[in-house]
Amino acid sequence: MPRVKVSVIVPVYNTGKYVDECAPSLLGQSLPADEYEIVYVDDGSTDDTLSRLEKIAAGHPNVQVHTQPNSGWPGAPRNLGMRHAKGEYVQFVDHDDKLGPEALERLYEHAKRTDADVVLGKMSSTMVRPRRLFRHTVDACTIENDELMQSMSPHKMFRRAFVEEHGLRFPEGPWILEDLAFVSAAYLKAERIAILADYPVYYWMKRDDGGNNTQHRFDPRHGFWANTRTIIGQIKDGTPASDDIDALQNRLLHRLYHVEVLSRTREPEILREDPTEQRQRFEAAREVAVQDFPAAVREGLPAVSRLRAALLEAGDFDGAVTLAERVREIKPRTTVGEPRWENGQLTADITLELLRGDGEPLTLIERDGKQWLDPDLLDGVPGTADGWEVPDPFRLAYAELIVKDRDREDWWYPEGDLVLGLRPLGEGRSQVVASGQLRLDPERLAGGRPLERGVHDVWAYVQLLGVDRMVRVTGSDATPGTPAAGPALTGGRLSLPYWTGSGQLALDVDQRQRKLGQDTSTPAATNAARGEGSSLPLPYLAAAVDSAPVRVKVTVGTLGVQAELLPAPSSDVAQLRLPARLKLPAGRHPVNLPKTAKPLAYAVVRNGTVLRVEGPAYDSTGGRRFLDAVADNRQVRRVRGLLGRKRAS
Repeated sequence: MPRVKVSVIVPVYNTGKYVDECAPSLLGQSLPADEYEIVYVDDGSTDDTLSRLEKIAAGHPNVQVHTQPNSGWPGAPRNLGMRHAKGEYVQFVDHDDKLGPEALERLYEHAKRTDADVVLGKMSSTMVRPRRLFRHTVDACTIENDELMQSMSPHKMFRRAFVEEHGLRFPEGPWILEDLAFVSAAYLKAERIAILADYPVYYWMKRDDGGNNTQHRFDPRHGFWANTRTIIGQIKDGTPASDDIDALQNRLLHRLYHVEVLSRTREPEILREDPTEQRQRFEAAREVAVQDFPAAVREGLPAVSRLRAALLEAGDFDGAVTLAERVREIKPRTTVGEPRWENGQLTADITLELLRGDGEPLTLIERDGKQWLDPDLLDGVPGTADGWEVPDPFRLAYAELIVKDRDREDWWYPEGDLVLGLRPLGEGRSQVVASGQLRLDPERLAGGRPLERGVHDVWAYVQLLGVDRMVRVTGSDATPGTPAAGPALTGGRLSLPYWTGSGQLALDVDQRQRKLGQDTSTPAATNAARGEGSSLPLPYLAAAVDSAPVRVKVTVGTLGVQAELLPAPSSDVAQLRLPARLKLPAGRHPVNLPKTAKPLAYAVVRNGTVLRVEGPAYDSTGGRRFLDAVADNRQVRRVRGLLGRKRAS
């Protein structure tokens, strides 16, 4: 009997129908069913969840179901699942999420190849922004890679022997942040951590009843602050202390300070919650910030975040509210050059910047040889009458372009990096901007594979001066619903760039919504090359070819044909060439790519020979019909030949 490679551990409680929605993704894995097991642990459900689980188990030998009295949190059922697990690795999955079809096979192969203790699989989600941690696949790293702290959920693959060796367990009972406690302990102990970024492994799904949306959940009754302190202590115990803001311990603690502590001072929370309740949270956060975090953690924050931290640690709730109101108004802006195709990639020059609420740039002011934060942003914020110094404008700043598969919620990272710089604005003023080039390759973007059929939207994420924003990449002069660039034939499929209804740059692959029509194709002239087949210049498919012919499937009339796209001397023209002979009746036959709304060309055929290829708007009436009618008459061709030689002489 094959050994169990992976044990999938799923805690459940009053899950109901979501068990049935999650189960197919677990049962339909590409890994053979006898090489993995699914361990459900019911945490004392009071609805029909247990009967649903037992029905699943009855039809699948690799499914087991265990029960326990309600513990109030996922930690205890996960621990029970680990006690029953027999797999070489364990993978944690929540009952209302899903796995990609090849998730377990790919994770296990990556774990074995890299000898990893922990493998982080690429996460896709309907609820949170993408993480740059999953930009590239990584064979080996340790906790020194502090970007690991971007991913603290338990939905990872752990070597079971590693878990047992170090006695790793989830805190039990109603213990909020139990995932952070387990994962941070694993990161600190692991000798080798791997990241699988070229395949969407885990889909964190948003429930229609909102039951798993923990983004804003905060409940001090479950020991939030005590548990935060436990995790802080865990990181301190596992790393050396240092006053250096870039020391490992301070970099790891940055995530807890930024997410768990500063969130109590930041929009939207401080502006959304009841002020009386939020003041209590603010005071609790202040106590932890002052007592448990080294000063180097606060000093290592970017400018706006450092000001928030100063207001928090000073106990200035009203000042924090004022700053949050100012920062809430900051908007990102993208400037996009004209999109174009270059060597099969959709290319565009892009600049990102931040604007104040009044539409003016968020600026830095140079004074006395130092940089100071925009005084208009600080108007009315306590403690900033003399300004707020910005020692390093690029501290923890970055910007990146991201492409979202609209149908599957997958996020992909196109080639090219955005570079940070200071743009002079005159009179000692400057602005932090990110600029670079989008290079979107439809044939390689999805982890080295072609993009799936569908619409793929272009986004940008920017974090400048401690202000982070997710923004649609839009064109200032774009007309919504119109082409952003000409179409390209990539991998035998049409890729149609266009501006969406909101003006966002998007790429429709294989005509999911957009069709090749009059707005994306232009008339082309005829060009016959007898004996080698007939060809037609198609300017709007220029991106399909670089230096070698590309074979494409087309339909001529009712006949499927292998055609070729040929590179042309001009960089903005591609030649579509059809075979010299086709078994078709005489006439003018439309040439279509699969799923195209309208023909991209017409082939004129006589006696099985392609006389020429015409563009969609070519006028084939009049005298041309007579020439077609006599084109294959041998006597006429002989006379034409004699006349040609006579003119040449």
